[in-house]
Amino acid sequence: MDITLFLFQLMNGVQYGLLLFLIASGLTLVFGVMGILNLAHGSMYMVGAYLAWYFVNTTGSFGVAAVISAIIALLLGILIERTLIIRLYRRNHLDQVLLTIGLIFVFNALQSLLWGNDPLGVAVPAWLDGAIPLTEMIEYPVYRLFVSGLCILIGIGMYLTINRTRLGMLIRAGESNRDMVECLGVDINRLYTLVFAAGVALAAIAGIVSAPMVSVVPGMGEHVLISCFVVVVIGGMGSIKGAFVGALMVGIVDTFSSIMLPQVSSMMIYILMAVVLLIRPRGLFAS
Repeated sequence: MDITLFLFQLMNGVQYGLLLFLIASGLTLVFGVMGILNLAHGSMYMVGAYLAWYFVNTTGSFGVAAVISAIIALLLGILIERTLIIRLYRRNHLDQVLLTIGLIFVFNALQSLLWGNDPLGVAVPAWLDGAIPLTEMIEYPVYRLFVSGLCILIGIGMYLTINRTRLGMLIRAGESNRDMVECLGVDINRLYTLVFAAGVALAAIAGIVSAPMVSVVPGMGEHVLISCFVVVVIGGMGSIKGAFVGALMVGIVDTFSSIMLPQVSSMMIYILMAVVLLIRPRGLFAS
């Protein structure tokens, strides 16, 4: 592998890792703050991709479709939390698993009814449909750079919100001691609604920006959910910083193993997870 191909694959690995971070950060945020194990998180990724496809075809604009899809996903998160998840806060993880697995089946059935089971595609927006030459023979798509930059900006926004704002202070306090926060007069249920809706929106945004890069197909959320759980376990449950580091590790290992070790590439991220857990049983940045 020459240096140009190495750089190309490294950029692909980082881009994939940043996309995984966008999804996994929502998953780990919801678990870390609310204690909710949301197995339907991958379905929100699928919902975002299908909404993007639908509204791109309806409006003709990827930007408009992305905004509309993200707003709908945010409202969907609020609806799910207010009607279903709110009943699980005082119950064990088994009840959470059963409910959220049920939601996976519901969303898969709705997807089939609304959009069918054929693979769909979303065109790269014209203003991002270009490539940057790395060498005379190899070019790197501008859209992938855009996705990487967007994920980084959202990650910075999350960091500043959680660590530098009053809302972030309340989120961290709610993670540490829900009862004490309630005693101080904070509406913890409203705070939890906001956190859950934000987690759903992050997964949906990942699906929206992924739609021009992958086929929009039924069940696409299940595969990415497994990868995100690997990311969360490696980074440490509830750690946003851990999700970032774990996502980059998984993205780079998965990309390079697909090229260099295709026969065993499907197991490499699990081997990575096992090695990390042998060294750090609770993950790299477990609180």
